[in-house]
Amino acid sequence: MATFTVDKAGERVDSFLARCAPEFSRSYWQKQCEEGHVTIGGAPVKANRKLVEGDVVTTQTAKALDFSSQTLPIIYEDDDVIVLNKPAGILTHAKGAQSDEFSVAEFVRPRTSDGVETNRPGIVHRLDRGTSGVIIAAKNTVAKRWLQGQFSKRNVKKTYLALVEGHLKEPEAILKLPIERNPKKPQTFRVSANGKVAETAYKVDASYANNDLVRLSPHTGRTHQLRVHMEYLGHPIVGDVMYGTDNKRLGRMFLHAHTLELTLPSRERKVFTAPLPPELQNYLSTLQ
Repeated sequence: MATFTVDKAGERVDSFLARCAPEFSRSYWQKQCEEGHVTIGGAPVKANRKLVEGDVVTTQTAKALDFSSQTLPIIYEDDDVIVLNKPAGILTHAKGAQSDEFSVAEFVRPRTSDGVETNRPGIVHRLDRGTSGVIIAAKNTVAKRWLQGQFSKRNVKKTYLALVEGHLKEPEAILKLPIERNPKKPQTFRVSANGKVAETAYKVDASYANNDLVRLSPHTGRTHQLRVHMEYLGHPIVGDVMYGTDNKRLGRMFLHAHTLELTLPSRERKVFTAPLPPELQNYLSTLQ
């Protein structure tokens, strides 16, 4: 149990708790409110309740969730690493200190000795929730440092498959378009001369009536890089709600981490591949 005294009026309960306990996300506190674990004067409160100065907010510590019965497809595993085929819809790791849903990190947690007290045990890189495909994690701290070195030195080659809206002007190109966080919409990013260096190579694999299937190879690792670069060209990724439009027929974003090539801690160079998942294959079969 924890109590927090409100120091200013007008703030929402979830925003207040996220400010007082930043190790937990606002969405975490919203869920705690929904489940009745947040009270004022003994009465449960909603997340959007506006607080009055002097209110005392009490929170009950929720039980840690048990994810032991949930699994993810394993592509490869040895004493140092585990390579997974992440389905779309699964987070790489929780945003706050406590996980309130299954993620890659929670699958890796019992299999690694690295960072088990954190929200990202063994995690060295990430895929967006809506992206499927190959992701690698470390099973110990030495392996994690080695993998981080591979990424920071750009010794990792990643290839994604994406279906984009319309047809790209050139069949292949290298995009050098710096990216920054969008100050008007902080959860998104945009191309800007003031941004950080971002480089993506693309090649059109196949063309359909209204779409191109593109092979994307990021040479840098900026957040949302591929999505931002495609949107900037005027050809957003199909189903990308944040940078394009929703595609209810597909039901997800058509972005898949197809291959990952890197040198393992054993010093063996390996290429890991995850084939297009059935829902993406099936969607392609409906295109002309």
